[in-house]
Amino acid sequence: MSARAALVTGVVGGIGAAIATRLAAEGARVAVCDLHGDALDAAADRLGLPGFGADLGDRAAVQDMVARIGAELAPPDILVNAAGGVRGQVGTPLEDVQPDAWHAIFAANVDASLYLAQALAPAMKASGWGRIVTISSGAGLRPSLTGIHAYTAAKHALVGLTKQLSLELARHGVTVNSIAPGFILSNPATERQWAAMGADGQAALVERIHTRRLGTPGDIAAAAAFLTGEEAGWITGQILSVDGGVT
Repeated sequence: MSARAALVTGVVGGIGAAIATRLAAEGARVAVCDLHGDALDAAADRLGLPGFGADLGDRAAVQDMVARIGAELAPPDILVNAAGGVRGQVGTPLEDVQPDAWHAIFAANVDASLYLAQALAPAMKASGWGRIVTISSGAGLRPSLTGIHAYTAAKHALVGLTKQLSLELARHGVTVNSIAPGFILSNPATERQWAAMGADGQAALVERIHTRRLGTPGDIAAAAAFLTGEEAGWITGQILSVDGGVT
């Protein structure tokens, strides 16, 4: 069998980069994506993988990017959408939540996954094989440590979208699952959040984790490698908590 083609988004962050590295090491032909700019260029160079810039909250931009990847490399059989996050936002009192801030987080975390699935599913269905993995969060299963209303709501919505996509696509050989990471120091936003907890808050968080340690991007990459592999063909519609036992 020829190597599977994979698209991994959100590679400027540590989780996306770790997933791209792991899939490439296991033989996939990996393309990586993030917003246009120097950060993406640097990440693609560091990973040694072809990079494609796009605003994933823009449906036309996603369609164009997928067409370019198909023409220059190969239509992806595998999608791992690690893009999303808090978009630089912090916790805000309910009365102060603004529509633009709310919609920005939904665009990055929910709209992007819908648009990517729309663009990639036709070729996956035609070939009778595909793997889609979204990166949700523990915030998609319970209130979020971030305190950001939109982030919690968006990750809950992403969990629902994952299950709905599975219902529609799995009969065509396309599995759709989600990984819900626990707290992982993977980007500047999580590092700021960790620092803001202070020593007592950090200790309390670690105490709630059965393994008594924070997760790493590699922990999430290992789960993604399994869910995108051949042996996971009868696993779909699942939300896999990779959180050291918090859930």
